[in-house]
Amino acid sequence: MADHALTAASPLAGYARTIGDVLLTEVGDYNLCSVAAPLGEDEALVDSFDVPRPATGQSSISTDGATRLLGLQPDQILILFRADDPDRAADQVAAAMKTAAYVTDQSDSWVLLALEGADVCPVLERLCMLDLDDAAFPAGAVSRTVMEHLSVIILRERDNRFLLFNPRSSARSFLHAVETAAETVLLQSNEPVSVRHRRGTS
Repeated sequence: MADHALTAASPLAGYARTIGDVLLTEVGDYNLCSVAAPLGEDEALVDSFDVPRPATGQSSISTDGATRLLGLQPDQILILFRADDPDRAADQVAAAMKTAAYVTDQSDSWVLLALEGADVCPVLERLCMLDLDDAAFPAGAVSRTVMEHLSVIILRERDNRFLLFNPRSSARSFLHAVETAAETVLLQSNEPVSVRHRRGTS
């Protein structure tokens, strides 16, 4: 019998690029599990991961920074973490929570792109309909949205760093949209002020 070895391939092949003042990086060393915990079982999350269940639209992170919970809807959360065995991430979560949750491994279904830098908000303003002002979308905030007609989960880790989750099937199209937005911001930052002003008037 032939001995075939399979090697995991990330959606964007470990992509990393700096465009102007924004660093775009594929984040590949993570696992993502969807968890539906029955009503009244929130304490299992604290006991298992040392993370309180976040309110909808917010995230919470463990004291060691290794696990983050994303509160996307009242009856479901996403757990972003590094599994002991990446091929059995759901088993690890289910075992930790015992019978207190219904777990689905979604690690291979998403591409995770990190955007970081001084111009990250101007770049995202060209793609995202959400108000990303610090007061409206502070560090730890998370939401589902649409960017360039593609479904996206956006998480603000800190002031100038965001994580964008996009389905793996549209990873290349999504990356192209983000690159184009970053390149446009860079181009405009290098134009004379008078030129930028004329383009902004009608």
